[in-house]
Amino acid sequence: MNFTRKELIQTETTMNQMRNSLYSLVRFMKKNGIKETGNIFRRMGENIAKTFIKYWQPTEIVTILNLKDVITTIYQKVLNSSISIEINDAENLVIVQDYKCALCKYHYDDVEVAGCEILLGMVSGFVSLISKKSNDSNSLFLEPYEIKESRVYGDKSCIQIFKYK
Repeated sequence: MNFTRKELIQTETTMNQMRNSLYSLVRFMKKNGIKETGNIFRRMGENIAKTFIKYWQPTEIVTILNLKDVITTIYQKVLNSSISIEINDAENLVIVQDYKCALCKYHYDDVEVAGCEILLGMVSGFVSLISKKSNDSNSLFLEPYEIKESRVYGDKSCIQIFKYK
């Protein structure tokens, strides 16, 4: 069965296949001495956002007023996940807690990088691309900050942290 890219974004199989191959890739990279896996995954996420946004975007502008809604929509529509979001205005952080992370379904003892590093890159990429395109002075830009917890590491949820400016 052949799908167009537009059709692929509407299927759940895309994320399942990505997750299934992701940890084989992590092990391959480790075996071959490839460093900075987290940064590589973040760039992968940014590239996914660049492609995905050609076919779908959650809004025309991202500001502090709609940031939670935009991020929630991305997680729901792209990742089929429901999340909780906390915004820390003092440190310009966005903290996303995901109990059903699409890329971190299982715990692995031999993996040192979480699949949700890709989500850090993808979500921040989406928001930044929308903001760049909108050219509005109130637009926000997101940067990946850190993975605080991950189901891959045995935690009960994934906690992904972004920095906004």
